[in-house]
Amino acid sequence: MAFGKGCHLHLIDGSAFIFRAFHALPPLTRKSDGLPIGAVSGFVNMIWKMVEDNKGPDAPTHVAVVFDKGSHTFRNDMYDLYKANRDEMPEDLRPQIPLTRDATRAFNIACLEQEGYEADDIIATLSCQAREAGGRVTIISSDKDLMQLVGGGVEMFDAMKNTRIGVEEVEAKFGVGPERVIDVQALAGDSVDNVPGAPGIGIKTAALLINEYGDLETLLDRAEEIKQPKRRQTLIENREQIELSKKLVTLDCEMPVEVTLDELDVKEPDAEVLLPWLAEMEFRTVTRRVAEALGAEAPVIEDKPAATAPDEDAGPAPEAVPFKPEAYEWVKDEAALQVWIDRILQCGWVAVDTETTGLNEMRADLVGISLSVEPGQACYIPLAHKASGDGGLFDDGKLAEGQMDLDRALAMLKPVLEDAAVLKIGQNMKYDAKIFSRYGVEIAPIDDTMLMSYAMHGGEHGHGMDLLSEKYLGHNPIPIKDLIGSGKSQITFAQVPIEEAVKYAAEDADITLRLWQLFKPQLHRARVTTVYETLERPMVPVLKRMEMAGIKVNRDTLSRMSNAFSQKMAQLEDEIHELAGEKFNVGSPKQLGEILFDKMSLPGGKKGKTGAWSTPADVLEDLATEHDLPARVLDWRQMSKLKSTYTDALQEHINPDTGRVHTSYSIAGANTGRLASTDPNLQNIPVRSEEGRRIREAFVASEGKTLLSLDYSQIELRILAHIADIEALKEAFAAGQDIHAATASEMFNVPLDEMTPEIRRQAKAINFGVIYGISGFGLARNLRIPRAEAQGFIDRYFERFPGIRDYMDATVKFAKEHGYVSTLFGRRIHTPEINAKGPHAGFAKRAAINAPIQGTAADVIRRAMARMDPAIEGLPARMLLQVHDELIFEVDEGAEDKVIDRVREVMEGAADPAVKLAVPLVVDAGQGANWAEAH
Repeated sequence: MAFGKGCHLHLIDGSAFIFRAFHALPPLTRKSDGLPIGAVSGFVNMIWKMVEDNKGPDAPTHVAVVFDKGSHTFRNDMYDLYKANRDEMPEDLRPQIPLTRDATRAFNIACLEQEGYEADDIIATLSCQAREAGGRVTIISSDKDLMQLVGGGVEMFDAMKNTRIGVEEVEAKFGVGPERVIDVQALAGDSVDNVPGAPGIGIKTAALLINEYGDLETLLDRAEEIKQPKRRQTLIENREQIELSKKLVTLDCEMPVEVTLDELDVKEPDAEVLLPWLAEMEFRTVTRRVAEALGAEAPVIEDKPAATAPDEDAGPAPEAVPFKPEAYEWVKDEAALQVWIDRILQCGWVAVDTETTGLNEMRADLVGISLSVEPGQACYIPLAHKASGDGGLFDDGKLAEGQMDLDRALAMLKPVLEDAAVLKIGQNMKYDAKIFSRYGVEIAPIDDTMLMSYAMHGGEHGHGMDLLSEKYLGHNPIPIKDLIGSGKSQITFAQVPIEEAVKYAAEDADITLRLWQLFKPQLHRARVTTVYETLERPMVPVLKRMEMAGIKVNRDTLSRMSNAFSQKMAQLEDEIHELAGEKFNVGSPKQLGEILFDKMSLPGGKKGKTGAWSTPADVLEDLATEHDLPARVLDWRQMSKLKSTYTDALQEHINPDTGRVHTSYSIAGANTGRLASTDPNLQNIPVRSEEGRRIREAFVASEGKTLLSLDYSQIELRILAHIADIEALKEAFAAGQDIHAATASEMFNVPLDEMTPEIRRQAKAINFGVIYGISGFGLARNLRIPRAEAQGFIDRYFERFPGIRDYMDATVKFAKEHGYVSTLFGRRIHTPEINAKGPHAGFAKRAAINAPIQGTAADVIRRAMARMDPAIEGLPARMLLQVHDELIFEVDEGAEDKVIDRVREVMEGAADPAVKLAVPLVVDAGQGANWAEAH
């Protein structure tokens, strides 16, 4: 196909794919001969994903995978130290390089590399040629050096983050447009490629200078005008070095490429070529998937004698090394730590864990760090253990001997913990990431064994390290209580003797590494790799930033509310005592039961095991339809809960250092994928009552800023309409109708223009109730109507929308047969009690029915959150809270509309391209000085 207007060229940065695969995956060898193939396996899976994902109207018409040919290029002739500080290629990666070229050709994709030039130069030349020919270009890479090409029909796509990089994203990163990126890079230099730049000038300063003077040449010509003496001297003295740096970072757009654009047209993979090659590599899973996609028969892959690891389905099993706490190393000095750092750099990953003085990541102090790179080989670096004095008392001002200086240890570890080429493995890594961040270390990239377990076993069991170790490794870890005790006598980890701390802490890192080696390949077998990579792992850095940002809470507002609630409670108590005819303790269930059922003889009373009357909320709600006293008690209880749980407790959660409340989100807490908020829980603030809604007034924007609230409109009903294929609901959503009024019109045969608020309210209760499997009894209670009438509403609902009943029956049947249900994005929610008998049976069925709907909604907002930071980068905004289907942002005054537009675009497009919903996602937006005004 001749390349021209209307054509779309994809240029894949093959070298980036290889190194990503090599460092992100555990080692893997071919059974038959022990050949290392881990990077090849990852590369193949990434290429196949690109082939599968890039279909449809925006699919590429031309494509090529571009590689670096060798280490010596024309830039080395300019500057012999160019990339001189790059490490030697790992030995087990070297034989895999030619196999990735073979893989590209096996997929029938053009494979490009050229002696004397870098892959970036080939990409640059082809991009410029395509742009001049009137076509579009998408560069599949996140390499900052390629950002100088963006614009005029050329964009980039970060396949790892699933985000597009256009002109605005480049400007947000460099502070200048793509046409001035090389000027900024020339000044800032690049330590990775050993580009010298101007000493002491970073990206931000470089951008300020270029924006002020227009371009690098003008800046250098007018350097004597710069007022800051040091900066002026740097530019004058290093002019030649800066000009050389610009030549080094400028991509060659006119190199003599050995192919034409026409030769890069997309070709379908040839099953007769691709499948035998995949079989030869012994890639069972991808061979099967490719064969299914191509409509061909998968070749049989023989079971050959095992070398050092099973095939890529099973991955490298953890070594059968016994746990020996006494063998763990106590790192006492820089020399010992350097040995561990060298080992980490050599293997490309490390399991890491922190020990601290508490569980509050925003207040706890770092006590020590543990590391592990091989099963059975782990160390602990004590940093802040206290010395015990006479009588076992601890001297707060004195540290125990045999510890490294904390600042020095972190300075040594910071480069490796921030190294993009070294994978950091943790169990609940969000905690450790926040601790490290408070000490100036931004740990990345990461893998999280807790989230791997959650992706594979959500709904089956918990995902704490002790449980996982016992269940999957057959090892019972040292209990933390053995070290710090419990109750009033509990001590902090800083008071634990170092000898004991080494055994405990290093064991944690050892266990984490073994779990990772076990879980990583299992993700593929369980077919949840995409769930983990797109819905679980990305949440760690996103939530870390949100939690550390916190939200400002006005203590005075909370205090006034507490006083108001106290007065209201006292008023209600007077009313309750008058209705009862005597005074009693309203907060005492026993005394309340005696009033309701002994004195007043109200119906429905039941006694518990202690012989006292039971007065839970559902009993009081039933009685409230017949008498004012239980209704007033319900009001009193609500006021009491608002006061104790929120207006009083929130004041205690205000961080004295930041003046903000920092909630903590549990990524693996709810089976459906919903995030859970704790310490404090900001997701359960009541919104149905006026008093509950007022609590949000205490959550305020900082001075000069505004809070934005963006909330998915009826997302679960929209997902239900899609999953159950309810035509009437899909049409109503597509037309932008009031869905509750539309439902009421369908159910009660009332024209929309004659709809009353009461009929709409009933339809709304049924709409939301059906999703959660509400019974006639439950609906009757919600609507305060007779049970028979409520059941009649539900029966009529299913008659009007028969697809909902079909969906429910099919979902329960699937859950019973398979033991799980799935969201639209592939999240598996296990249903271990689906075949239970007795009282749990109904709950298990309702949970199974609701899980795909609520879980898909949770997945959608997770996808939006994962894409949000890159989308708003460069805007004066940050994401602070997630509350179910709502995201809260703090933005500079005057930037509200731009941020709302950007955020709404991300949220409404969050399902794409993985799922094409049959109904549109709609996001409502509000803004204000506080959360109540914004919502």
